[in-house]
Order: sequence, then structure tokens, then C-alpha cells
Amino acid sequence: MDPTTTIRHNLEDYEKVRGTFSWDSIASELSGLPGMNIAYEAVDRHAMGTLKDTLALRCIRKDRSFQDFTYAELKTQTSKFANVLQNLGIKKEARIFSFAGRIPELYITALGTLKHRAVFCPLFSVFGPEPIYQRLSRGDASILVTSSALFEKKVSKLLDRLPSLHYVILTDITEHISDKILSFSKLMEKASEEYQIQETKAEDAALLHFTSGTTGMPKGVLHVHQAVLTHYITGKYVLDFHEGDIFWCTADPGWVTGTSYGIISPLVNGVTCIVDEEEFDALRWYSILEEHQVSIWYTAPTAIRRLMRMEINPREEYHLEHLRLILSVGEPLHAEGVLWGKEKFGMPILDNWWQTETGGIMIANYSSMKVKPGSMGKPLPGIETGIAEIRDQVLTLITEPNIQGHLVLKKGFPSLFRAYLHEEERFNKCFIGDWYISGDLAKKDADGYFWFIGRADDIIKTSGHMVGPFEVESTLMRHPAVAEAAVIGKPEPAIGELVKAFVVLKPGNEAGEELMLDITGFARKELGPAVAPKEIEFVESIPKTRSGKILRRLLKARELGLPEGDLSTLETN
Repeated sequence: MDPTTTIRHNLEDYEKVRGTFSWDSIASELSGLPGMNIAYEAVDRHAMGTLKDTLALRCIRKDRSFQDFTYAELKTQTSKFANVLQNLGIKKEARIFSFAGRIPELYITALGTLKHRAVFCPLFSVFGPEPIYQRLSRGDASILVTSSALFEKKVSKLLDRLPSLHYVILTDITEHISDKILSFSKLMEKASEEYQIQETKAEDAALLHFTSGTTGMPKGVLHVHQAVLTHYITGKYVLDFHEGDIFWCTADPGWVTGTSYGIISPLVNGVTCIVDEEEFDALRWYSILEEHQVSIWYTAPTAIRRLMRMEINPREEYHLEHLRLILSVGEPLHAEGVLWGKEKFGMPILDNWWQTETGGIMIANYSSMKVKPGSMGKPLPGIETGIAEIRDQVLTLITEPNIQGHLVLKKGFPSLFRAYLHEEERFNKCFIGDWYISGDLAKKDADGYFWFIGRADDIIKTSGHMVGPFEVESTLMRHPAVAEAAVIGKPEPAIGELVKAFVVLKPGNEAGEELMLDITGFARKELGPAVAPKEIEFVESIPKTRSGKILRRLLKARELGLPEGDLSTLETN
């Protein structure tokens, strides 16, 4: 997009759009097949129209070379993979897993699977054998697409334990190894370029994402093809996609953002999607923003915090005049991160809130609206949210502003999950009447902005107070020496729990008693003695998931010597 062009925001009048919004009218903006198919809306309808020669996908390899796919080329490749599945006898709603880095074959697999009306199930490429087995087994995997190195290192010894896994397709071999271990390229070579998408019902299963729990097996979160309406409208209203935009979502498709917003949303909206095979590297990231003229950048708080700790002035050192929007997702973004974006890029970083279970963005800061740093923003048009008190399975909505309660969403939006796979009772417990219980605590101010308090099971009960970790962490990060902070409740018989903070210091600061007292005094002044941390421990790093969420329950488990639970999504780099 020409940086000199004046952009008219897609969501100019929030209240007007919210007042007249209907999901049926959004469905009419997509051309549709009989029913609704994500891959058709994301690829084929553009490939058969005016966008056929528009760049859909640019896959940047580790050596900085790249491979491009126009919408027409992506239609051909995904149709071939859909034919591969058909030729292998794969039926509707069979589960096709990917276990690979951000390589072209992963994206072709995802979209080709959806064309065939099978269910796409992405896995993190950093998983070890046991998390892989749990997900493949629990998900009744029919096919796994992976590389030969990952297969040999992490999958090959699992095959005897996976009777439903019919085929493993390797992306980097040229000949089939056996009747079960097949070559991606050889299968594609023999597949037809034409594929007729069969009638897809809006409620047909489409996506299966596994999300970690504190203990036991991960939850399999199931979404349907109708979710594409949320992917489409959040791309339009929140990411503010316009024709000619170049979009980069840094998330791995192994978690829901990397699928919903690293694949589906930008393609449904007909823009160019950048994919980088390499992991986080600040200089590489800044140069990608410059070289590929990225206009909209969607990343995670964990990456923003890393960038904040580095002595780089991006606008002075890189040509970033095309960049007009930066957004963050994962763990809520502290006010300091929002303001750092304003200082370093000339624009605030826009935070938004959603979950694997909601399938798409639910509450957001919008480019056309006032930003309140530290706020989640306002609900997406078409999404009814509330703050509720829940007692004995009775839900009462709170109407007064600035009262802490459970964040709830009214059922009826397209991307709300339809099941926890094989766990109907667990799924049913997420709802009271017409309301989905998110498990997060929040408050809503008088202007209608929502503010994150914390996970309900992270709330600290101290001296009769209910303390949200996020509030304490946000305050600690305002201290000039603090780069990152994470807060837990530590059992203390006299007061219930005491507030303990784990603090990462900015470079140039030395951990010691004097600095600890200074940070403690700062926190007591800002928060009051009842809420401020009673203990501070300086650490080199804070455990986080690869999606940017602080693993407070892991800090607490280590502090108390308890089982650490599922660590399969722990960030390791």
C-alpha cells in the first residue's frame, strides 16, 4: 500500500456499526458456496476474481530467500493437496495434523485440508515426543504432515501406539519410504490441479487446537467452518485490512493466533501474508518490516518485551514508513508496551483479547478509537460481553462500572468453540445459560472499555483483598529498573496469601538489597501496602508460553515444590 495514501478506517463509527450489526449481513459479504467453506473464502473466490494475480503468501526461508504464491497459485497447490487426501481415501472430518516449522507445505496442508472438509490440527514444531503422542492420540489423527528430521527425532517411535494414524507425509523427501511413510512432493506431483469443493455446512468441523491445562491432558478445542465470519470481520475492523496491505503475523500456526490470523483472516480479506521460517531475532524482524514493506504487524507481548529491552531506535535505523498499525495478542500488554510503541514507532501498540475457545478476537483497541493504555478495549460488533458475579452456578450481570467480576460472552457468535474433544462434561461447565464463562476476571469502566484483572485461578487473596497479578505487574514495570515482572500468591497463614513478585531487571541494573528496597517502596507507594509485593525475587527470565502468556502457575508450582503440570508449550528460546 502506498504510504502517502490517506487511510479511511473500516470501523469509523463504532457505535453506529455496533448498533446495526448482524452476522447474516457479514455472511453476505462473502461469496460463499452452498454452506460455507473456509478455504473457498480464503483462496478460491479470490483466485477466480480480480485478485488472482495478487500475492497471497510470501514464505521467507531462514537464509532470507523467499517463495511467493499468488492467490491463483495457492488455489492450485491447495487443490492438489485436497486431491492427495481424496486419493488416500481420507473422509470428511478426518483429522489431519501438521508438525512442522513455518514452511510453505504447512500452509498448503492447512488450506487443502479445509477444502477437503477434513479437520486441520496444527502442532508446535518444538513439542517433544510425549506432547505429540498426547495430541495425535487424543485427536484420532489420520494423517501427520511433518519433516523427515522431526519424524525421526520425535515421531517414529510413536507409530505403534497410534493405530488410527494411517499415513505420515514427509515434506522433504522425493520418494515414498513405505506404504505408510510417503513423500509430500511425489503425492503432489501426481495430484490433479482441479478440485471441486463439496457442500460444506456452516457447522461442519474445521479446526482443532490443543490448549494446555495446568495438569493432565491438553484440551482439544473444536471450531467449525462458520468461524470464518469472525476471522473475516476482525480482519476488517480490528486489523483494518485494506486492498494492497502487507500483513505479518509472527505467531506460529501451532497455536490459534497463527492459524486464525497467520493464515485465515488475511487471506479471507485478500491481502498479502508474510511468513518467516526463523524464530525471533530483533534485527531480522526489523529488516523484514523494512524490506517487505509490512503495513500491519501482529505480534506478541513476549516479543515486544524483548524489543523494549534492546537499544534500538527502529524509525531511525530502518525505513518503516509503510508500517501503519501494530497489534499485540497473548498475555495482556502492559501500558508501558503500548506507550513504547508510540515512542519508538509513532503509534500505540493495540492490544486485544480473545482465547483459543473464542476462535477470534473478541475485545480490541481499534485504530479509529481512543486508546487507553493497559485496556483490552471494547467488544467487537456482534459480540455481547459482560462482567458477572457467579455464585452457586447463578450468574448475575454487574451493571455498575469498575466492579471486578467474571468476563462472560453471550453465545451465538460464529467462532465460539463447539466442543472439547471427548470431554463433554468439561465443555458444559464452561457455560451458564446463554453465557460462556471465560475464566478471566475483568472490569468495565464508565466509557465501556474492559480492563483485564487476571485468570480467576491466578487471583491472590491477601488480607481480605482480591489482588489481580496483572495490576501489580503493570505497576512494577513502571519502575525504571524493571524489564519484566510476574506475580503469584504464596500461602501465608496470617493473611491467606502474600504477594510475591519475580522481577527481571533491565540491562545495567544490579540485583541487590538496595534495589529491592527501592522497588518495594515504589510498589507500596503506588499500590498501597496491602497490595504491594511482600517478597521480590530477581530472576534471569520469566517462564512464558510461546504465545506470550506468563506461566504464573509454573512459578507457583516451583515456589511451593508442587507438580509442574503440562510444559509442552513452554517457551524455550
